[in-house]
Amino acid sequence: MRYLIFTFFVLLQSAVLAQDFYDLYTIQTIEITFEQSNWDQLLDAEKQGDENYIMAQSVSINGVIFDSVGVKYKGNSTYNANQTKNPFHIELDTYKDQDYEGYKDIKLSNVAKDPSFLREVLSYQILRQYMDAPLSNYANVYVNGDLLGLYSNSESITKTFVNSRFYSKNNTFIKCNPPAGAGPQSNDLPNLVYLGQDSTDYYDAYELKSDEGWQELINLCDTLANHTDQIEEMLDIDRVLWMHAFNNVLVNLDSYSGQFAQNYYLYRQDNGRFVPVVWDLNESFGKFSSTGSGNLNNTTAKQRMDYLLHANDTDYPLIQKLLSDPTYKRMYIAHCKTMLLENFDNNSYFAIGQALQATIDAAVQADDNKFFSYNNFVDNLTSDVNAGGGGPGGGATVGITNLMDVRSDYLLGLADFSQTEPTISEIGVLNTPIINQTVTVSAAIVDANRVYLQYRSDVEMPFSQVEMFDDGAHNDGAANDGFYGAELAVESALTQYYIYAENDNAGKFSPERAAHEFYSFTATLSEPTVGDLVINEFMASNDVTVADQDGEFDDWIELYNNSSESINLEGYYLSDDAEDLTQWAFPAGTVIEGMGYLTIWADDDEDQMGLHTNFKLSAGAESVILTDPLGVVVDEVSYVDQETDVAYGRFPNGTGNFQAIEATFGTENGVIVGIETPLLENLSLKAVPNPTNDSFYLEITAPNSKDRTLSVYNLTGKLIHQDAFSSANANIFIDTSHWNSGVYVVQVDGAFLKVVVW
Repeated sequence: MRYLIFTFFVLLQSAVLAQDFYDLYTIQTIEITFEQSNWDQLLDAEKQGDENYIMAQSVSINGVIFDSVGVKYKGNSTYNANQTKNPFHIELDTYKDQDYEGYKDIKLSNVAKDPSFLREVLSYQILRQYMDAPLSNYANVYVNGDLLGLYSNSESITKTFVNSRFYSKNNTFIKCNPPAGAGPQSNDLPNLVYLGQDSTDYYDAYELKSDEGWQELINLCDTLANHTDQIEEMLDIDRVLWMHAFNNVLVNLDSYSGQFAQNYYLYRQDNGRFVPVVWDLNESFGKFSSTGSGNLNNTTAKQRMDYLLHANDTDYPLIQKLLSDPTYKRMYIAHCKTMLLENFDNNSYFAIGQALQATIDAAVQADDNKFFSYNNFVDNLTSDVNAGGGGPGGGATVGITNLMDVRSDYLLGLADFSQTEPTISEIGVLNTPIINQTVTVSAAIVDANRVYLQYRSDVEMPFSQVEMFDDGAHNDGAANDGFYGAELAVESALTQYYIYAENDNAGKFSPERAAHEFYSFTATLSEPTVGDLVINEFMASNDVTVADQDGEFDDWIELYNNSSESINLEGYYLSDDAEDLTQWAFPAGTVIEGMGYLTIWADDDEDQMGLHTNFKLSAGAESVILTDPLGVVVDEVSYVDQETDVAYGRFPNGTGNFQAIEATFGTENGVIVGIETPLLENLSLKAVPNPTNDSFYLEITAPNSKDRTLSVYNLTGKLIHQDAFSSANANIFIDTSHWNSGVYVVQVDGAFLKVVVW
């Protein structure tokens, strides 16, 4: 019998979208004020000299004013002292410790090479589905009261960025761009070719952003050249394959895949592996034409660019060495195929492009310093344009859909993309996960001769690999019945995992965006039971929901007494550490009344009045444990990935399973905003278009036919639409013309989809 898989999905955002500095569909307003009237001359002088910051008197971001701010021009080919609209780098904390929504560095690109105004923002939106990449949107930029124009506004790749994604910031950090700028005259390329042990030989091709790390870069290059059997210890292979897939599918050649092998960062995580971060996507979608082995001089050449570009080129070892391995090559092709099917074959990228252009249309018309005509802007989403002129963006620019519609069909029609691939379904955990015991992960898999389970219990560590078998000896049922199994020792409350299966011709991931996305389950200390006294609700990331008596928005835990009798909590303990069950003791005299609630602040501040623990909750993954005076665990809940200002509580109140709920804080648990799902299926949902204005088609692909319910909820958890269907595949029309603008969650069984209505 196959039991429930303890995987939790929450699709609600942690903040109001319109207030997000990088909300995709909100144009930011940035106003720079200099005391000097010759500010442009001063910035030009620094750009051509030491590139120091000039102090702006103030910078206003959406009405929030910061004084004494560092500003300078940035860019290589997009900067020109003779043009009005140059790219900016704003550093809020150059002179004072200040930030906007946690961001200190603001990078503003002048859209000098893209008639569509889409390439950078749309490319990042696609890339973020598969690997960590900057957030990006648009900003109107004013200087001393004058509108310079509409800029793309992309998150800066700084120590703040790597710390937020990779949980550290002081390790080796390398910008893989020549410090003097790349160009036809340059032979110094950050292509990771091994140049020997003298670090000075690398200075002209790379820029070190950390205090030290040249030797670690040399070791990586040496490993690629001479010790490829050790490459997985040095490099996050999966993220590199996603990078290659992105650059190739989108014909993004101002990248590692092009002439200058640049525009990426490498950061070495605490686990010892380098992870790449892609940046500078203003020439994505075929604007840059040079591959390094030739020029793609026309649209047809770009549409049919070789998906194995540089696979045999020793000047590109990061491609050549990886794609020479048959398994890595199959993984790379699987990633390319996922990217094509999820964005281009279904035309969703076009819908997003239309929505972005609708968002910025008026701002583009008002931009008197843009490098292209308004008609170029309108046309270039679909059609090739010849912008002409002497600016950096002059010349022919391929239309985005003209490139990608044909390229998608071309690639998906190739033999390597049309091979029979494994299918993976019915993923499940066969017994209740309990810490220090063993579970079996099982899946139904067809057309595979090798299957691997990748797993980890620490989000900062690489995934480990164990083979899955269909031999009847790994809790997989009968031998050769199509079910594969692998046993795992449960070491902590959290386990994350994904499955990779392959045959001799093709590979397949589940989930398909692995390892950027993955399945997870949580484990408890023992078989859970529900008694009189229970943990009823908690919030591990409280930003604006409820404040304590001192006005502080801290984490909190709510207990509930299911009985009619009062319970004296003297001698009881709360803990977030399974190895320290007596971490925090309830003070003498603490009582919870019959059918009553009791809230404890988990803020690591016992000096405050009331019930305040000596620990805080982590929003990432943790356990909350309640222990009685005899040391017996009374109740426990383990969790992963908590959203800000979304509570996690029992539903029904006091007795049900934990689910994401609208916070109630001392009252009966009510509205559900997240669902704990049973056995997973390979069921996929796509909304076209998304975002939408008045309607969309929901494309549903399911492994089998059965009665299903389609439900749509708003962000308060209110059901606003419901349909029933029974076919395996369906295409359902949904009218949204009467819906308010906002974000909606579509649910079909255990699959969820976020739809934006504007």
